[in-house]
Amino acid sequence: MGILKERKLRALITGAGGFVGGHLCAYLLAHTDWQLTGTVYPRPVEAQPPEPRLRLQHADLRDPEGVRTLVGEVRPDYIFHLAAQSFVLTSFADPWDTLENNIRGELNLLEAVRRSGREVRVLVIGSNEEYGAPRSGELPQTEESPLRPNNPYAVSKVAQDFLGLQYHLAYGLPIVRVRPFNHTGPGQSPRFVVPAFASQIARIEAGLQEPVMKVGNMDAARDFSDVRDIVRAYHLAVTQGEPGEVYNLASGRPQPVRGLLETLLGYSQMEIRVERAPERYRPVDAPVVYGSAEKFHQQTGWMSRIPFEQTLRDTLEYWRGQVGK
Repeated sequence: MGILKERKLRALITGAGGFVGGHLCAYLLAHTDWQLTGTVYPRPVEAQPPEPRLRLQHADLRDPEGVRTLVGEVRPDYIFHLAAQSFVLTSFADPWDTLENNIRGELNLLEAVRRSGREVRVLVIGSNEEYGAPRSGELPQTEESPLRPNNPYAVSKVAQDFLGLQYHLAYGLPIVRVRPFNHTGPGQSPRFVVPAFASQIARIEAGLQEPVMKVGNMDAARDFSDVRDIVRAYHLAVTQGEPGEVYNLASGRPQPVRGLLETLLGYSQMEIRVERAPERYRPVDAPVVYGSAEKFHQQTGWMSRIPFEQTLRDTLEYWRGQVGK
């Protein structure tokens, strides 16, 4: 009697068409032999990627029946739940859309896993925005820091975070939660600060924009990691994290927005004037935020590896390539 071939592990990545999802798929293809299914929204999939181990599928996670069908068809061993409306200013403009999208999508996913009866390790992605603005003596922010969400996106992430905890406590689902601080890199939307600066510099260099940059709050400082470090952490979290626990993912170093802009401008030979744009300011903002990932480091050995200057240079080079197309 022949030996049965061992089944390859399967992973479901929601939001695979997004910035972080694309980097996560690339990381998993390079570092595992898993079969991957990624969900994309809102547009249907027009063409499958050339990598045979990755299949993309259109899915609206707000549809409970569709999510149950998806989980039943994929039969995943791991789920990385990345899909979300993640832009803070958009959440202020339409709070309910962000709340409905982020909370209902995860609820449907966890219900589908519960009803499937399968042992599925689920990674729930929270955010450092859950902590809100730190008060005196509260830096760096740890997993024990109080949650004071000060925008609708942050509220949605608190709900996602605690839904994951509730389904672990109530049903025993092996759910791991993470709270990543700011992460950036090649491919991120210019609605976020680093690619907003980099894309403007690239357009100015190409003669597509006047040599004037529009900026928001330059006095803030944020804890930035490279997205490629973050997706490595996601893989470690879902495979080595303790179910029911929550982990910060952070570099532990605040990067002043003014300083990162000066670094990016230093990579260009152009003379560029900087102007403040009121529409780029948040209604509520914290001056300095940074976190501690010591708990996750103790669990998995993870820490940020990629220097921030390399992240900035790679992001600028990405946008130079995009402008040249």
